This record gives sequence, C-alpha cells and structure tokens, in this order.
Amino acid sequence: MKIVRIETVPLIAPLAREYRGSYYRMTHRATVITRIHTDDGLIGEAYAGDEDKSLGEIEQVVHQEIEPGLIGKDPRNINACWETSYPATFNILRDRRIGLVALAGVDAALWDIYGKYLGEPLWRLWGGFRSKIPMIVIGGYYHTPNEKIADEIAEYKQMGVAGIKFKVGGKSPADDAQRVRIAREAAGDDFAIAVDANQGWSVQDAVEFAGLTKELNLRWFEEPVQWQNDRKSMARVRNSSSIPICAGQSEFSPGGCRDLFEANSVDVCNFDASWSGGPTAWLRVAAMAKTYEVQMAHHEEPQVSSHLIASQSHGTYAECFHPDRDPVWWNLIANRPPLVDGHIQLSENPGLGWQLNEDFIKQYRVQ
Repeated sequence: MKIVRIETVPLIAPLAREYRGSYYRMTHRATVITRIHTDDGLIGEAYAGDEDKSLGEIEQVVHQEIEPGLIGKDPRNINACWETSYPATFNILRDRRIGLVALAGVDAALWDIYGKYLGEPLWRLWGGFRSKIPMIVIGGYYHTPNEKIADEIAEYKQMGVAGIKFKVGGKSPADDAQRVRIAREAAGDDFAIAVDANQGWSVQDAVEFAGLTKELNLRWFEEPVQWQNDRKSMARVRNSSSIPICAGQSEFSPGGCRDLFEANSVDVCNFDASWSGGPTAWLRVAAMAKTYEVQMAHHEEPQVSSHLIASQSHGTYAECFHPDRDPVWWNLIANRPPLVDGHIQLSENPGLGWQLNEDFIKQYRVQ
C-alpha cells in the first residue's frame, strides 16, 4: 500500500456568542480535515486543531513540506512517516504550532488508515483498556453571571455529561471561589467539577483559591499559574494544596511533559495530540506518565481524545463543549455516539470510525 496524495479541507464556523476565559476570547471554531489517499483505495480521514487565523498556513505546510516526503510511502509505517514529517516543525521563524497541527492531522489520518486496514477501532489498537469513557463539558465562561450559573449547570446535566471543567483565573480568587461554590451547590456531589485558570494567576492567588475551595471536591486545578515559571510554580501550588494539579496542553512535545513530571508539577497531564504532532506523540507521553504515576487527560478534541483516553488504564475524561461553543464536534460527525449516564460508548468501527457530515462541510468550508 502506498500514499498517492493528501487532501485538506479547512472549516470555520461562527459561535453563537463570544466565549471568554481568563485572558482570551473566542468567536469562531476552526479545524482542518486531512484525508490521505492510498493506491488501494483506503482513505484515512481526521480533523485536528482550532487555528482560525492560520488555516491557510497549516494547509501550506501539509502540501509543501509534509506531502512530498510521504508520497509513495507505506501509510502503515506510521513511526517512519511521523519522523519523515517532523521537520515541518523546525522553522524557528514560524509559530511552532502551525507545523505541529499540520503533522497532527496527517498522523491521525495515518492511524485511521491503519485501523481500517486491520479492521479494528483505534481505542483497541492504542491499548484497548475500555470502550466506554466519561465525558465532561468545558463551561463556566465569564459571560454567565453568578445568578445564572445554576441554570448553566442544569443544562449540562440535561445534556448527560459526567461533569464540567469550569473557567476561573479571570477574577479574584475569592470571586472565582464563589462562582465555583455556586456550581457545586447546583451540581450536587455526584457531578465532577474541575477548574481551569488558563495560566491566569500568580502562585499566591492560586494557593488562595485552592484553600477557599478545598471542601468542594474539585477533580483537578488546571494551569493554575502564569506561564513564565509554570513548572516550578505549579509544584509550589501542588505542595500547598490538596487539589490535584493538571497541565500539559501548553507543551509542544513529550519532552516538555517529561519535564513537568520530573518537576513534580502535575497529577494529571492533558497533553493535546492535535496541538502537538498527533496521536503518536500523545501515546509517547502516556507511556511516560504511567511510569510517573500521572493520570492522562486530553485538552478538548473529543474526536481523537475519546479513543486515546479509552485506550489507557490511567485515562480520565474526554472533554467537549456546549454545542454553541463547538459546532464541529456536534455537527460534523454524523455518527457521534450519544451521551448515556455521562459516558460515550465507542463503536467497533475500524480506525477512528467517524462518518463526516458533508452538508456541514459544504456550509463551512473556507473557499
């Protein structure tokens, strides 16, 4: 089997409203579909990333820097294809993530081919620990006033998710602790609540917040501190708090996650395959995390994270957004499994197993 060409399809869909975290705002959801065509008719298909201002650059990297090296290669030789493509990340004058997202889409599509070739789903090929996993929703954005937080939690419970990753870090520790307290009171004890500061606080503020919320049974405290000294600073917060610390989405390589583990900075690693070179890189991190007794999560991207998390004994939750925040996951995948008791059941379909909605693609394709 040989690779004969690579196709890319960029999509941008507007959000229903502006979503604001501690120091960022989102108005659109974007992604690139990557299709790898082979000479025997098998097609690997995956989508990756959320880089609405860089879609053209990502496509350019795929076609000018990655595709020429893969034409004629056997797509089943995934590590060889990954190493051949990795130099697309070496340009020091370009945002590193452009090359990494381009590689991630190609890598995921190669794995999709491999699963289809063997007739096996990727959750099994990547480890096969389980096929059903809990899913949490990312919410608690600052457009929701305190008096509406209970309504938001009620909506998520109606959706059937197992919990929420709630945004903090954009207000004072006391104000955000009050917001999370309202969420816990509305959610009850059996609904998982993690919090995510998106690198918004100083060590002192993060420790203060952890102290104010220690009785709320938070699943983890994600990226609690500012970026400039985050490994040592997270270790300080971890040593001063009983709440597990989560990070890894801002790392670009398995080596960066190794350094988090070595610094005793995290209890949970949410390395993002779509931002960091694909499932091949995530699986390398997962192997290291197991030896350091660190649990694995994944930042967003449920179309690939669900398979990855399910494959590992130390996997935690897949993450999704409200449909208004991520129209791609909820509309692009025509055979998306329903949420039942907070879980999604992955199928026996080979590879990633997704059927993409061509009407959605036609509506939001960037021409």
